[in-house]
Amino acid sequence: METSLLGEASFAACASCDGLWIDAATFENICADRERQSAVLGFLARRNAPLGSTKVSYVPYPACGQLMNRNNFARASGVIVDICKRNGVWFDAGDLQAVIEFIRKGGMELARQREKNELNNERERLRCEKRRFATQAGQFAGDNRWSDEGGSDSRSFVRTLFG
Repeated sequence: METSLLGEASFAACASCDGLWIDAATFENICADRERQSAVLGFLARRNAPLGSTKVSYVPYPACGQLMNRNNFARASGVIVDICKRNGVWFDAGDLQAVIEFIRKGGMELARQREKNELNNERERLRCEKRRFATQAGQFAGDNRWSDEGGSDSRSFVRTLFG
């Protein structure tokens, strides 16, 4: 693994597969800053990348030994990245460029909006479920067998269950 510096960003690059390792803070900075994105794209375009593909598999991050999680970046990009939550992100060849292009085309905003819509839909589903439950509970309360009202007590309720 060779390490390259680009301003304050550092990459660990694999010479055999052209994969890149970027620590979490550096990756967040790249995602948030168009100038850094341009610098990274320029840097990656100048690299002599080997041709060929690599087998995709779950691999442990060497520093901590934990298996990295494979995730679709922003749950919508179509770019699968390997994430070590403690340390950073592994990009297969070409994936960092694809992530940056996704961000530049407004993909993050679209992904955020989709997530907000999903949350709103789930909230509405839960509200409907709560109303349905309250309605059913109200129906049971109106039935003397399910309530202590109307002269009925808990013992008579139990007797109706077994009687």
